[in-house]
This record gives sequence, structure tokens and C-alpha cells, in this order.
Amino acid sequence: FSFENSEAMYEAIAGYGLGGSSIALFGRVGGGIYTKAADVGADLSGKNDYGLDEDDYRNPACIADNVGDNVGDIAGMGADLFGSFAESTCAALVLAASSPDLKSSWCGQMYPMLISSVGIVVGILTLLLQGTLYKVKDMPDVEKALKGILVISTVLMTPVVIVLSKWCLPE
Repeated sequence: FSFENSEAMYEAIAGYGLGGSSIALFGRVGGGIYTKAADVGADLSGKNDYGLDEDDYRNPACIADNVGDNVGDIAGMGADLFGSFAESTCAALVLAASSPDLKSSWCGQMYPMLISSVGIVVGILTLLLQGTLYKVKDMPDVEKALKGILVISTVLMTPVVIVLSKWCLPE
């Protein structure tokens, strides 16, 4: 892609952020609709046809209810993550483009993208290291593993952010 000037490029980036927000909204609402439809269908079928309680394990539609809950939750959380990521990255890029000091260097303008890109790689490395450093065998191990993920990602990301900041940002 090529743009006439940097303003046109950043207008396109702002449009991407707005589009990401819209898609996230529809993903969240769509997941909620699917969840509610499965829940209502399972409840009505069990109560009216068989006289069963709402989440009775003997109700076959209870499986549809649980699937609907999981699909709705996952679609909603994924949409929220995408929306937050797109919006924050686009906002940082637009702010970088409006700063006179950062506008003069391409590296300074791409600083938010570099942080996000390296953060994804560090996140993957964190999950790989977590599997070897903090094994989950029982329920109490889950909390230790989650705290370990926080520690590992902080230890890996902090020097990366410092190096990128010294390299990309003006003195």
C-alpha cells in the first residue's frame, strides 16, 4: 500500500480502529444472542416437556445450553481482546503521528506497533516457559502458574521495552 501523505495513512489507521471496535461489538452481541438462545431453548424444553429443573443433567438440551455459554463467552472475550488491541494500537499510532518529535522518524512513528509485535512474541515465549517452570498438576498450582506467567512476561518484556524506547524515541 502507498499513501499520498502520512495524514492519509493515519486516517486509514483510525478507520481500522473504528472498524475493529464495530466488529468487536457485533462479536460480543452475537455471542450473547447465541448464548441466550441456547439457554432459553434448553430451559423451555426441559421444563415444559419433561418437568425438569433448569440445569438438570437428564435434560439433553442442557448440553446445548452449556455449549451456548462457552461459545458466547469465547466469542465475546475474543472480540473484546481484538477491539482493545486494535483501538489502543491505533490510538498510539495517531498520537505518534501528531507529535512533532516523533513525526520526523519512521521508527518513532512505528514504536507502538513494535511494542505490540514484540509483546505477542514475548507472550508466546511466556506460555512456552510457563509449561516448563510452573507445571499445573492440581488446582492450587493454577494460581502459582498464573502468577508465574505475570512474572515471566514482566521479566522478558521490561528489557525489550527499554531497548525499543532507547532505539526508537528521540532523546
